[in-house]
Amino acid sequence: MCTAATFFSKDFYFGRNLDYEFSYNETVTITPRNFPFDFRHMRKCDKHYAMIGMAFVQNDYPLYYDATNEKGLSIAGLNFPKNAFYSKKIRSKDNVAPFEFIPYILAKCKDVSEARKILSNLNICDEDFSNELPHSPLHWIIADKKDCIVVEPLSEGLKVYDNPVGILTNNPTFDYHLIHLSNYMNVSRNEPINRFCENLNLTPYSRGMGGIGLPGDLSSASRFVKAAFTKLNSLQGSSEVESVSQFFHILTSVEQQKGCCKVEKGFEHTIYSSCCNTDKCIYYYTTYNNSQIVGVDMNKEDLNNDSLKSYPLLKQEKLYIQN
Repeated sequence: MCTAATFFSKDFYFGRNLDYEFSYNETVTITPRNFPFDFRHMRKCDKHYAMIGMAFVQNDYPLYYDATNEKGLSIAGLNFPKNAFYSKKIRSKDNVAPFEFIPYILAKCKDVSEARKILSNLNICDEDFSNELPHSPLHWIIADKKDCIVVEPLSEGLKVYDNPVGILTNNPTFDYHLIHLSNYMNVSRNEPINRFCENLNLTPYSRGMGGIGLPGDLSSASRFVKAAFTKLNSLQGSSEVESVSQFFHILTSVEQQKGCCKVEKGFEHTIYSSCCNTDKCIYYYTTYNNSQIVGVDMNKEDLNNDSLKSYPLLKQEKLYIQN
């Protein structure tokens, strides 16, 4: 499962937690402008916007989990089991495989407005990357500094939702998550007011009691509420350090620890968290065993190249002993 978020301060930030039981040895991967994307059913794309993000590179192809292009458009794919529906190829549509969705949109679009136009005739077709790597059931959050949408491939067709919250988790469908927020309208960052009974002199006995009722479990519905509350009430910093730090604190509010969510093949946990400054195209990340924030600056690479550039994740913490 996963949580994705947007955050605006001096610059615009986009990132996510990737929660799973094991890693595919993903890397921070930069795709330059002249890397050839040979799409399965669409015209080959030799020239496009450069992009940076987290990817599992297989056969020299970046299978992006999340990425941002040089214009500031960002996408993250999140697990959407039992709901995601990929249809057969449709002749009248632009057919894109699930693993092609992120690079296809980021290669062609500079903002959400352009993405909406492409999505209007897009079909996400039922096609695996390979026999060893079948497609994953996904839905996607797409954002720039002015707009945010959620794209869900459903049995009734491709659904595009406006996302005023700037948060995405997993099941159920996105419309449920928006309605579910109404259950928490009384939650506040302020000190609570006694509405229980006017004849009882009830007063707060602790700080933070305005937040009583916020969920703390690891379900996707609960993480959506908690991440939305944290993000929408987070203070904006003026410096890069303040903004990046605040973004990671938002993601930390819904991170998963090993041992708390048992699945068939182990324990789901937050493998990595990411935060991309979409204005500067600097991709920051932390991993489960390394809480130090590490950054990769796309602009320090040759963006007119035709080869992928990948940076293995720094996964081990280095403890700093001050005395």
